[in-house]
Amino acid sequence: MLNKIKNRVEKELAIYLKDLNKRYSFDTLSPALFRHINDFLLQNGKRIRPSFFVLGYLGFSKKEAPGLYTSALSMEFLHNFVLVHDDIIDRSNIRRGALSAHKMLSRHIAKYKHLKTTGEDLAIILGDVMYALGIAAFLTIDEDAERKEKALKKLIDAAVYTGTGEFLELMSGTKNINTITKEDIYEIYDLKTGIYSFSTPLVLGSMLAGAKGSDMDRLFRCGIYLGRAFQIKNDLSDTSLSDLRESRRTILTWYAYNNSNKKNKLIMKRILEKPDPSRSDLLKVHKLIIESGAIDCARKEMASFAIKAKAVHAGSGMRGIYKDVISDYSDSLISNSAE
Repeated sequence: MLNKIKNRVEKELAIYLKDLNKRYSFDTLSPALFRHINDFLLQNGKRIRPSFFVLGYLGFSKKEAPGLYTSALSMEFLHNFVLVHDDIIDRSNIRRGALSAHKMLSRHIAKYKHLKTTGEDLAIILGDVMYALGIAAFLTIDEDAERKEKALKKLIDAAVYTGTGEFLELMSGTKNINTITKEDIYEIYDLKTGIYSFSTPLVLGSMLAGAKGSDMDRLFRCGIYLGRAFQIKNDLSDTSLSDLRESRRTILTWYAYNNSNKKNKLIMKRILEKPDPSRSDLLKVHKLIIESGAIDCARKEMASFAIKAKAVHAGSGMRGIYKDVISDYSDSLISNSAE
């Protein structure tokens, strides 16, 4: 069912982008702006966030409201707004196997030798426009006005929390690694991933459908656990060393540091505090992470959160077929990372 919802989201996204082009006369105002928004949004993506929005709604409603799928796209626009800014911060040139937004725009303006504006400058604006378009998408659903207003506030809250999480993550690099706690790391995971990727989509959908407060509370906690499992899985699959280069504090580095001997702790601390660690430095830390047993510890932690996610939403009033979809997704986080 999740794939069926995702496919519908994909179709709705293409239709909505065409509608936006007409509504805002992008062909007249700035064809380049729209082309880059269109190209970036239509890159291959998992569409997890709008799909969970739809799941949250259908789990508590007997029928699909007009504009449901377009409204769900608000989560995809918010996600891509975050990605554009993330890639600038991380100095990442690739996103989803294609060029990141600022690299696309850098190529676009390369012929204008006299231009002082950079691709990064333009990408910041592109991201901001996508966020605004996401708010517009959310408002398209034909639902109860009071529930709609409350849900909109939750959507805005998600943007605030996500930005706060990003800020805390970047600033965590100013702290000594020996002072970072596991709770510090999970707070960042919750703010920058769990809330906007899982908790908010599920709660927004269920809120619009008229779910009870206790059910929404369960879905919110389910989303937090899913977000932690998802982020750990992402940490485990990240082979670019970008987190280490930027001195990001992850569960892997936390486990590695706290399960290493004094000598290896000093090596990790010295490298992670370097302003510009070399590739050989990063590979050395990566080796210490493997030797420390951090990967096995992280996998166990990820499995624990996936199980908690299933348990907490099992008691909600969501219809069984949609509960099963969330349970299957929780299981997939574990099974797809066992290798």
